[in-house]
Amino acid sequence: MNIQSNPDIGQASQNTGIGVVLVTTDKNLEETARAAYPPSGSANLHVLPASFEQVADRLPSLPCSVIIVDVDARRTDQVDALRRLSENLSPDVSVLVVTQQVDQAFARSLLQIQVADFLVKPVDRDDLMLAFSRTARETETAAPGESRIYTFLPSAGGVGVTTLAIQTAFLLHHKAKQTGKTTCIVDLNLQHGACADYLDLPPQLDLTEIEPRPERLDRQLLEVMLARHTSGLALVAAPNRPAEMHSFDSGLVTHLLDLVSAHFDSVIIDMPRTWFPWTDNVLLGTNDLFVVSEMTVPGMRNSQRLVNAIRQRVGDRVQPRVIVNRFEQHMMKAGLRRGDIVGALGDDFAGTVVNEYALVREAIDQGVPLDELKPGNRVTRDMRKIILGEAQAAKQKKRWFALPGLGGLGGRAMRPVTQG
Repeated sequence: MNIQSNPDIGQASQNTGIGVVLVTTDKNLEETARAAYPPSGSANLHVLPASFEQVADRLPSLPCSVIIVDVDARRTDQVDALRRLSENLSPDVSVLVVTQQVDQAFARSLLQIQVADFLVKPVDRDDLMLAFSRTARETETAAPGESRIYTFLPSAGGVGVTTLAIQTAFLLHHKAKQTGKTTCIVDLNLQHGACADYLDLPPQLDLTEIEPRPERLDRQLLEVMLARHTSGLALVAAPNRPAEMHSFDSGLVTHLLDLVSAHFDSVIIDMPRTWFPWTDNVLLGTNDLFVVSEMTVPGMRNSQRLVNAIRQRVGDRVQPRVIVNRFEQHMMKAGLRRGDIVGALGDDFAGTVVNEYALVREAIDQGVPLDELKPGNRVTRDMRKIILGEAQAAKQKKRWFALPGLGGLGGRAMRPVTQG
């Protein structure tokens, strides 16, 4: 995020990316915004040091996607100005309100005005980042020239999430080369990541250098910290730290992803299983979120729980879909069948990926795409259906019910997973 101070409201930037205007005279709020979004990135935020009601009628003419306004809920003139602003704004522009307090009347006003989100002072940096990500996510859908973010999240350990993320990256990279576009895979398992090993590349992201000052990470430094596969695919990955337990700063992760998405057309993110303070922001910035599961009853249950947890954390702004990896269809044996999986997951089902363990293991050992070893293999065909939409996966609207045909699994059946 590129934050600039600009007292002249008529000089709002028309640069590409998300244009953001912050209207406030509160220095603490301005400093929080600067701490949350250090310079350089895919958005331009301009701080307008003015009282909101003085500039409210001029804000709709600004070339921006998000307006953050500091409103005093006790002042009727500012509440009226907020209502006028909402009525005159383009549908493509969202409003985020920051206020000192929220009583019942003001909360009702915010509902009527239909602002995108609101925060109560004192505003925490991470809360501002999360609210901004939610708001920006609603305004940036499929805009021309923006990067597309594909995120892979494991429902359990050992489900093959890194393999699917890498093969997706190769698939998109091959397609992108035909149109001159670029692709990058980001390994956010910053302590135990495997992407670099799978691709036989040295991890170049030096977190010890950039963590104290994330704003130092710019396009030039990012290029130094990229690893490049022989195919041309770019990788952002840090060296493993197996003996450490370290939670990296949310601002560092957000700034890194902002910078990567500003310079690559397709970004594939390999997520860790552990939920960190920055996980919400990553999910909210995602276009396509895939939960990777295994073909077992516990695997289905874990996927249901994780999908529910995601919806509870970030609402309906992100639509997670489940990929069932290492799928095997046994017509004459007891166990899960495709119809069982489709019925259990309903609209959350993205598709299955066939079990080709020997081929996948060989590709990992050589650090090459599956198609290089076996053109037209079934794993790649399945991923093309899911990622590129070359075939529509079957869907059923009913979800969360007992699976039939589980007698061979010790009598266990899927039970409904509650939303609570």
